[in-house]
Amino acid sequence: MTSENNVEETLENALDKAAVEANGEATAAAVDADSAEGEDRAVDPYKEFKRELRRKPGKWYVIHSYAGYERKVKQNLWHRREIMKATEDIYEVEVPMEEVMEVRNGQRKMVSRVRIPGYVMVRMNLNETTWSVVRHTPGVTGFVGNAQDPIPLRFNEAFEMLKSTVEIDGEGKGEAAARAAAAGNVDIDFERGETITITGGPFAGYPATINEINAAAGKVVVLVAMFDRETAVELGFDQIEKMV
Repeated sequence: MTSENNVEETLENALDKAAVEANGEATAAAVDADSAEGEDRAVDPYKEFKRELRRKPGKWYVIHSYAGYERKVKQNLWHRREIMKATEDIYEVEVPMEEVMEVRNGQRKMVSRVRIPGYVMVRMNLNETTWSVVRHTPGVTGFVGNAQDPIPLRFNEAFEMLKSTVEIDGEGKGEAAARAAAAGNVDIDFERGETITITGGPFAGYPATINEINAAAGKVVVLVAMFDRETAVELGFDQIEKMV
């Protein structure tokens, strides 16, 4: 009898141990899965932003504004949607910004500026009321494209214009290039008026014309043809290359 009890006790202990080990393996697998998922998010910081962007109601439209008045237009439009009772159809107004390094009086500092001067983005349901609210907002000069029947941005176009709002940890290549240029370590092989190809940033693949060269900051200002007119965009030397 004692022998049978010992066998049963040994079997129970073995089963308990197996259960503990199985639970431990399952927990470890879950931790590994969470870690892998975390690594995926770290590799692609735009993934969650893109997912949220798809779920938002309405369509994104682009409107022209006077250069330098983009943020004022945003404020005016947001106020008009309230007083014109268009809050249920105008969801969001955005002026995409970017952080850039500038050199002033020999000092380097990060500044925030409008990424695409002269343009404001609005997410809304297009109808007669919302068209009128937007079009008659002070500072707005019109919709991009067909003024009377505006065409919304495709999803990828909206994402490219808005992705600068996503925060990314770490120093970008442009900052490294700017620091090297300030130290005199960059060989500048570009000229004003030269046509180049953009290789980095949201306009990668676009041809552009160099309008300004700032060797001290490691930056160039290029003109990109967009929405039927040229738009000035600042880039690092590492974000452009000569046309083949």
